Amino acid sequence: MNPLPSTAVSLDADSFLGEWQARNHDASIRHCVENLESSGVLHNFRRVADGEAGNYRGMWFADTDLYKTLEAIGWESGRVGAVVEGEFLNTALGLIERAQDADGYINTHIQGDETKTRWLNLVWSHELYTAGHLFQAAVALVRGAGENRLLEVARRFATRIIEDLGEQADGYDGHAEIETAFVELYRLTGEHAYLDFACKQIERRGQGLLPKDNLGTEYFGDHALIRDVQDATGHAVRQVYFATGATDVYLENGERDYLDAVTRIWESAYSEKTYVTGGQGSRHTGEAFGDPFELPPDRAYAETCAGIASFQWNWRMLLATGDSRHAAEMETVLYNTIAASVSLDGCHFFYTNPLQMRTGHRGENDGDPTERLSWFMCACCPPNLARLVASLQNYVATTDASGSLQIHHLFASTIRSESSAGITELAITTNLPWDGHVELAITGAGVREIAVRIPAWAHSATATLDGAALLVGEDGYVHVIRIGDAAQLLVLELRVEPSIVHAHPRIDSVRGTVALRRGPLVYCIESADYEPGLILEDVRLDVSKGLSEVGTDAPGVRVAIAGNGRIEFPDTELYRESTRPGTEPHDITVTAIPYFAWGNRGAGAMRVWIPTI
Repeated sequence: MNPLPSTAVSLDADSFLGEWQARNHDASIRHCVENLESSGVLHNFRRVADGEAGNYRGMWFADTDLYKTLEAIGWESGRVGAVVEGEFLNTALGLIERAQDADGYINTHIQGDETKTRWLNLVWSHELYTAGHLFQAAVALVRGAGENRLLEVARRFATRIIEDLGEQADGYDGHAEIETAFVELYRLTGEHAYLDFACKQIERRGQGLLPKDNLGTEYFGDHALIRDVQDATGHAVRQVYFATGATDVYLENGERDYLDAVTRIWESAYSEKTYVTGGQGSRHTGEAFGDPFELPPDRAYAETCAGIASFQWNWRMLLATGDSRHAAEMETVLYNTIAASVSLDGCHFFYTNPLQMRTGHRGENDGDPTERLSWFMCACCPPNLARLVASLQNYVATTDASGSLQIHHLFASTIRSESSAGITELAITTNLPWDGHVELAITGAGVREIAVRIPAWAHSATATLDGAALLVGEDGYVHVIRIGDAAQLLVLELRVEPSIVHAHPRIDSVRGTVALRRGPLVYCIESADYEPGLILEDVRLDVSKGLSEVGTDAPGVRVAIAGNGRIEFPDTELYRESTRPGTEPHDITVTAIPYFAWGNRGAGAMRVWIPTI
């Protein structure tokens, strides 16, 4: 399958995702721009470009904060109604152009410091990782804004990288990312040397040539060659970015061993190592995947960047295979882990996304907070989130070699797709994720097949085309054969109702508990919905008495879930005297809100997996 051009789809401004995208433009991107100055990122570029006094500031890969913000601006530039941050864009591009060395190299952590040498410490320097984000920003600015200045910088740097590292066996980065970036640069320019270098990066990793580190070779993905890798392991973002790059290379050169390898990694990650919210990475040590079914909710790392990587990787797996399960994983992680990572004001963020925040929790650092923060010392997540949300329209639909059109995500949007048969336009009208009624108005000439995915979470689904019933295919899609130019109306009725989710029985940490889900949204209970002084860990849900939909004053939430429950705790004198003196067990109404909305009413306790009576 092939993506549509970035300008072919526009999200409806008043829809769930359209409002998020507008908030991303109005608040999140501008918040990133402001923090690029206060955090020292722009100072680092001025220090190299203009000889500004002062030392380098921030993490050694802080250049990527600027590149990811520029990528967000690039995608935003192609969005209908978006206002480009023109003055900032021109200033930033000028800084980058002046900071680039005459031979093409650019990395402000290495430049201007005589104690540092290029490519000397690839296991930790992030030089290629940082270059990758530069390349992706350049691609986005061309595709979204028609702006070529950063592309010229990127191509000069790409040439430098290939000349310096093209034949160097240990010339691969400790943090994967350059692989997919070089493929994107190849797709934009047609320069085959870029694809060749991406392939070399995939082939080299796993030789164990990176300098040894106490985190071990699995942390860097350097423990097994691509054809020998068996499971998802190590640093979650590094692992998934590597798999994303390998999938990209497969899409261009058809190397079947690559597809087989990433499929093994995918099966391991999504059958044994992914949270119900789509989050990945169960270990704070190493920000890493754990053992199979090692998924503790209160110690979930589930980094925001890992969720974004998961979304991007599943998109490429969808392009490679057409398997609807990849679209389903994109949907889960987007509406839950990724959506929860940013506040409803667009200016506060989670680095990690736990599935439980205990009463009295004390955050130890940026990666273990009690509530969302406005910025981080390691600020990889906010601009990463900004670039993804700015580009959401790119993930709605695809075409294939036959000219067929596939709609993978029922985002309220307008789609314009050209083929040899002519131009097809679709207008998707829906209030998802709150309401399961979906209308797809189809116009345009020619003979064409249109496939529309029916989400697996729908308890039941019906589809009618101009009133005539259609069946859902075994591939999970409804197929429409369009002949002529008459307007058609495809109507989907997806049954959206609260349901109980049971965990895999091998997940020891959540035995005796259940999660709640409604449509694509996972729900949680939050202390803000309960009487002051209630200990959320004492709440029990009676699953035998059913669930109902109720209203709520929780911001950003249209539908809450209610059930019958009880406050219960150990009947011991020690417990009573130290924690809850004089309190007796009693019945309560258990109220749950979507996981994405938690933490917008102040710090407090939260949990996804609820103990049962």
